[in-house]
Amino acid sequence: MWQILIIPFLGTSLGAACVFLFKNSIGENLQRAFTGFASGVMVAASFFSLILPALEQTKDMGRLGFIPVSIGFAIGMMFLLVLDILIPHMHLDSSEEGPKSGLKRTTKLVLAVTLHNIPEGMAVGIVCAGWMYGNAGVSFMGALSLALGIAIQNFPEGAIVSMPLLAEGESKMKTFLYGVLSGAVEPIGAILVILAAGAFIPIMPYFLSFAAGAMIYVVVEELIPEMSEGEHSNIGTICFAMGFVLMMALDVGLG
Repeated sequence: MWQILIIPFLGTSLGAACVFLFKNSIGENLQRAFTGFASGVMVAASFFSLILPALEQTKDMGRLGFIPVSIGFAIGMMFLLVLDILIPHMHLDSSEEGPKSGLKRTTKLVLAVTLHNIPEGMAVGIVCAGWMYGNAGVSFMGALSLALGIAIQNFPEGAIVSMPLLAEGESKMKTFLYGVLSGAVEPIGAILVILAAGAFIPIMPYFLSFAAGAMIYVVVEELIPEMSEGEHSNIGTICFAMGFVLMMALDVGLG
């Protein structure tokens, strides 16, 4: 089980390793494709790996089963909104910065991707905890498919954080380490969630939908605006569909 927690982190690290393959930067179209693909994977993962299992666990409430899921989803959105406001970082689609601070631009860019990785690590930890404690609707293969899906979408995220730093004159090794560092929060967050989950198993639907809400916030606030801006936005849309279908296939096929 613990090996599953490392899979998303490996995806980010492999993406960060793109600095050793490209000269200075990723083209706009390729970056838009990466972002659209990551968005599709995250939306599908939120629905098939998190919201559906949460609804499965509340089906004994009948037509009111949506209430815990809705509450958890809303809290997850608010949690990321608060982090987005409090943590100084750069938005990935522009040079716009968060709250004024004395942090370097490179640090803010790393913080931006790290912020995105928090809900992903929590999602993997929550699903793994659900399987470990025998919750209905959560299986080992479901946890594995979620980890694989997030690892796939973490590949472009690792490249997105590392390549701009390379273009700014940072060394390849340093930008690679920045990318790896941005993904380190995922296994750490997942482990912390698993350690704390035993006391919260009765409210697991809230946890699952919380992670879904946090992931959807990232997609709507950061990724979709980036993939849609400028000309040729259809590239991002097509890659969104590809990412969604791939994650759906992983979850349904393996789960």
